Amino acid sequence: MRKIQIEIHFKAGKNPIELPIGYNYILQSAIYNSISSELAEFLHNHGFLAGDRSFKMFCFSRLGGRFRLDRRNKRICFQEGMKLIISSPIDEFCQSLVNTLLTRGFMRLGEVDTEIERMFAKRVNIKREQVVMQTLSPVVVYSTFIKPEGGKFTCYFSPGEPDYCRLISDNLKRKYQALHKEEPPDGNVFIRRLGKYEMNITQYKNFIIKGYSGKFLLKGHPQLLQIAIDCGLGSKNSQGFGCMEVLEARGGEKCGKTEY
Repeated sequence: MRKIQIEIHFKAGKNPIELPIGYNYILQSAIYNSISSELAEFLHNHGFLAGDRSFKMFCFSRLGGRFRLDRRNKRICFQEGMKLIISSPIDEFCQSLVNTLLTRGFMRLGEVDTEIERMFAKRVNIKREQVVMQTLSPVVVYSTFIKPEGGKFTCYFSPGEPDYCRLISDNLKRKYQALHKEEPPDGNVFIRRLGKYEMNITQYKNFIIKGYSGKFLLKGHPQLLQIAIDCGLGSKNSQGFGCMEVLEARGGEKCGKTEY
C-alpha cells in the first residue's frame, strides 16, 4: 500500500472563497464526491473493520491560506486561495481522488466549484522509533460513557492527561489491525507535547468536537507511527481531525514529492 499525502492548492479567482467557519462536513462531503461512487459507499457505510470498530482510512487538514473571519455570520473568507492536505494509505482511494480532480479541474465545496491550481503527492516513510509531528488539523481523543440515569456522554481528553497516551496507542493498533488484517506490532506508542498546545472547538453538523493542535513527539514501532501519518492520529479522522506532518525523525525518514 502507498503512503501518500495529496496537497491541493485552490485558486481564489475573481471572488474570495467563502465557507462556513465549521466547514469540516463540507470538506468531507467534497472528498467523498471526488472518489468513485463504489468506494465512497464502501467507506461511508462499511469501512475497514477491527472488532466492532470501523475506520475510513483517510484524514484531511484544516484549510491553509490567508483568511478573514466574519464571526457575526459565522463565515470564513479565503482571499488569496487556499491549501488542503488529504492523507490515506489506500491505493484505490488516492488514485481515484487524483484522477477525478485532474479530470474535473475543480472540487465542489458546498455550492461552489473551487478551481484547482496545482496538486502534489508526497510519500513519507517512517523508519525510526521517534518522530516529531505537527498537527494539520486538531487531534481528538475521547471516550464515551453511560450515565447512571441512562444515555451517553462524551469525555474529551487533553495532552498530558493519564488516559490520553493509552487511547492514542490503542487507536493506532486498531487501525493497523483493520488495515493490514494482522495483529499490530508489540509495544505501545507514547506521545508527549512539545511546547504549547491549543484547544480547538469545532462544530461538525450539530455536534461540538474538542481537539488539540500543536507539536508532539511520538515514540513507538515505526509501523504504528506510519499509521499516524497515513490514517490520522486520534479519532474522527475522516471528519477532518488528526491529520499530521512530520517535522523531524530521530534517525531519519524518507520523503518524496511529485507534482501533477
